[in-house]
Amino acid sequence: MNVVILAAGMGKRMQSALPKVLHPLAGKPLLRHVIDTASSLSPSKLCVIYGHGGAAVPEMVGKLAEQTGTQIDTALQQPQLGTGHAVMQAVPQLDESVPTLVLYGDVPLTTSASLGRLVEAAGTDKLAILTVEQANPFGLGRIVRENGSIVRIVEEKDASEAERAIREINSGIMCIPTAHLKRWLATLSNNNAQGEYYLTDIVAQAVADGVPVVSAQPSAEWEVAGVNSKVQLAELERRHQLNIANALLEKGVTLMDPARIDVRGELVCGRDVVIDVGCVFEGRVELADGVTVGPHCVLVNAKIGAGAQIKPFCHIEDAVVGDKSQIGPYARLRPGTELGEDVHVGNFVEIKNSQVAAHSKANHLAYVGDATVGSRVNIGAGTITCNYDGANKFRTVIEDDAFIGSDSQLVAPVTVGKGATLGAGTTLTKDAPAGKLTISRPKQMTIEGWSRPVKTKK
Repeated sequence: MNVVILAAGMGKRMQSALPKVLHPLAGKPLLRHVIDTASSLSPSKLCVIYGHGGAAVPEMVGKLAEQTGTQIDTALQQPQLGTGHAVMQAVPQLDESVPTLVLYGDVPLTTSASLGRLVEAAGTDKLAILTVEQANPFGLGRIVRENGSIVRIVEEKDASEAERAIREINSGIMCIPTAHLKRWLATLSNNNAQGEYYLTDIVAQAVADGVPVVSAQPSAEWEVAGVNSKVQLAELERRHQLNIANALLEKGVTLMDPARIDVRGELVCGRDVVIDVGCVFEGRVELADGVTVGPHCVLVNAKIGAGAQIKPFCHIEDAVVGDKSQIGPYARLRPGTELGEDVHVGNFVEIKNSQVAAHSKANHLAYVGDATVGSRVNIGAGTITCNYDGANKFRTVIEDDAFIGSDSQLVAPVTVGKGATLGAGTTLTKDAPAGKLTISRPKQMTIEGWSRPVKTKK
C-alpha cells in the first residue's frame, strides 16, 4: 500500500516555534510515532506532506530514513489549503496498483492493529474510514449514514443541527483505492465555510460512483485523538504512559504507582522487577530478574543485572550494572561504565568510562574516571582519579585487592598493584607496588606559641 502522512499544519495553539508534529511524546516526535506505526505495515510507498516549519520536518524525516534504512519521501504543501489539497501533493508519488492509507502526523497513538483492520476492510476496491463514537463530538466531522451505509462526511462548520447531533465521527484516517483517489482529488471544490479542499468530500464522490464506503473502529477512542495544544499533548502523554504501565503490569512488573512512570524508549523487564515512583527510562533499558529501582531514578540506555538494587535518585546512562550490585542513593554512572557482580557504588559517587570488577566498593564521595578497577578493591571516601590534564585523558589501573585510603588522588597514568594499600591523603603520581603501603603525606607538626588572629575593634 501507499501511506501518506499529513504533517503540514502550523499548530498555532501550541504557542511554539517548533512545528507541531515535532513536539515530543514519550521522548520522540509525534510524527516519528506515526511513521513508526506506518512502517510496521510494510508500505511500498511512504510520503510525508510538510509545510510549516521550513526544513525542520524534512530534516527529521531524512535522518530517520537514514537511521532505519527506510525510503521516506516528502512533499511540500504551500500554501496549506486543506486536507484534500495536502494529499494532492503526494499524487505523483502514488502507485495506482495498491490502495493509499492517509494518516496524520499529529495523531500519534493509532495502533498498527487498528490500521490493519482498516486496510482489511478496504480491500482493493472499497473506501474505508476509521470512525469512532464520541460522547462530545464538537468540532469534528460527522459520519452521515442512510440505511446504515455511509453516504458522506460533514464538517462541524457546515453541519445542520440534526447532523451536529450525530456522535459517530470521522478520524480522518482513510484507506482509498488510489486510481479513484486521484480522480476524486482532481474534482474537489473549496466551496465551503473554510474555503478549503476537504479530503472528506471524496466520500460523497465514492457514493456517487458506486464505490462501497465502509468503516472500521479502533480499539479505543484515544487512538484517534489528535494534538492541537500543549494541554492535549500532555493528556496523550499520560494516556500513552498509562498504556505502557499497564503492559508492564500484565508482564508481572511491580509498579509502586502506575501513574508515576515515564518510559521514553523501550523498557525490557525480567521477572519480579520492582520500580518505585518518579522513574524515567530513556532509550533501551534492560532490567533483569529481581531488579529493584528506587524512586526518582533516571536510566538511559542501561543494562541492569539480576538482583541489582538501584537506590533512590540515581542517574545511569550508557552503562552496565552487574548482578547483585548496589547503586546509590545519589550515584551517577556515566557512559562507558561497566560494573561486575556485587559491586557497591554509594552516595555521591560518579563513575565514567571505567570497568569495575566483582565485589569492589566505592561507597561514598568518589570520582572514578577512565579507570580499570580489579576485584575486591575498596575505594575510600574523597578518592579522585585525576584523568584529565586539560588536554588529554589518561587511564588509571587499580589491581585486585587494593585498598585506596580516603582523600587520595591518583594522577593518571598510574597503576596501583595487586593488594597494595594507599594511605589516606595520598597523592599518587608514580605506580604503587603490589602488596605494600604507599603514602605521600607531609610530616605532622604542632606549632608552639601560635594563636588565631582576632578581629580588631574599629
